[in-house]
Amino acid sequence: MNTKKPVYPYIPNSVPDVKAEMLRTVGALSMDELYADIPADLRFKGKLNLPDRLHSEAELIRHVDGLLNKNRSTRETLSFLGAGCYQHQVPAVCDEINSRGEFLTAYAGDPYEDHGRFQALFEYESMMAELLNMDVVNVPNYDGYQASATALRMAARITGRSIVLVPVNICADKLSKVKEYLEPDIAIERIPFDPKSGLLDLAVLKTLLSEQIAAVYFENPSYLGLLETQADKISALAHNLGALSVVSVDPLSLGVIRPPVEYGADIVCGDIQTLGVHMQYGGGNGGFIASNDEVKTVMEFPSRLFGVAPTIVEGEYGFGDVAYERTSFALREEGKEWVGTAAALWGITAGVYLALMGPQGMVEIGESIMQRCRYAMKKIAAIPNLKVTFNNTPHFNEFVVNFDKGGKTAVEVNQALLDRDIFGGKDLSTEFPALGQSILFCISEIHSQDDIDRLVSILKEVVK
Repeated sequence: MNTKKPVYPYIPNSVPDVKAEMLRTVGALSMDELYADIPADLRFKGKLNLPDRLHSEAELIRHVDGLLNKNRSTRETLSFLGAGCYQHQVPAVCDEINSRGEFLTAYAGDPYEDHGRFQALFEYESMMAELLNMDVVNVPNYDGYQASATALRMAARITGRSIVLVPVNICADKLSKVKEYLEPDIAIERIPFDPKSGLLDLAVLKTLLSEQIAAVYFENPSYLGLLETQADKISALAHNLGALSVVSVDPLSLGVIRPPVEYGADIVCGDIQTLGVHMQYGGGNGGFIASNDEVKTVMEFPSRLFGVAPTIVEGEYGFGDVAYERTSFALREEGKEWVGTAAALWGITAGVYLALMGPQGMVEIGESIMQRCRYAMKKIAAIPNLKVTFNNTPHFNEFVVNFDKGGKTAVEVNQALLDRDIFGGKDLSTEFPALGQSILFCISEIHSQDDIDRLVSILKEVVK
């Protein structure tokens, strides 16, 4: 091996002659020139901290197992983490169906032969449409972040406008993804929230609205777990000036709160991870976008839509793409947005979950989550030196706890919980400095009363 220009055993293109030929083919003089668009301070200049070469498959398995054994999963450790990726009960049938060979695949949910996949996705879309009380739902795209960004781009194309309004209390990671999708041709302005209620500040919203605004985007429940009780007013304000109302929603909440279309939403989006999909190192996500069946809106969907159609055999039906000509698969570089790898497998999984739960099941799980959440809020609010922020506003499955009065930082509290074998909540102190030393705790149907009481007991001990 050339020590100056190493050849890596699993990367054949690392052979110097091969690498040089590739650079000549693309017209680059060096690797630095190839990556010139990446700022120099972001490029890693050193050597990766990789283990010595392993000489057998057995050694590789042992090494990887050793790395994995350092992890602590939520099966072993009580967790109150949420903030966009949630621990819910996943029925065994969800894993049973999505692991079947006709569905399971490494790319885009597209096996080389189709045994019911199109129908399974059509059924998923139909159940989501019923849950959302809307007509059209897409085949899942990457995740809820992309769904929000795409929904806003759709709104800009529909209205012909180039400014969108987005809440201040949005996840920083989601905002980053939305900015990537929208900038530079679509500008983002921020809507502040009321420091007492946590709800959007309607007075400021009115000053921000104009005939240049394409959409008002808000989340219900919000990133901080609040139910936006002013939703009707927000949509009405947007519509008064010709803007669209775009709402992101947790579908698991729709058994207990109204679907966004009933308070004026034109486009609804969100993530289906809560519908029978495991947390997977932040993955296991799929984005959905929904609207009513209006041509001007449907033709702005960049992702695939599956429908039902009669076949040449009387009484038999087929399932496949609707208005395929509007997608980048058909238009390629002329497409309104490029759509690549989808999350169709999670759509099938969510369809299984919805079919299993049924309308009554969705009501029961929603009520269960809200009851547990309120119980936890009440118990924590009673602890001296702690404050449950926005305590008088309805919540779904998350809430903010402030530790300023007790003199503890969010980092210290989460470390104390971890020392007692509990994953605490999301540290908000950097993301939302105005909230002080605060943590976002998540409660779901998997938490028992004993689990919540254990958290409360340890918090009492930590802040005393």
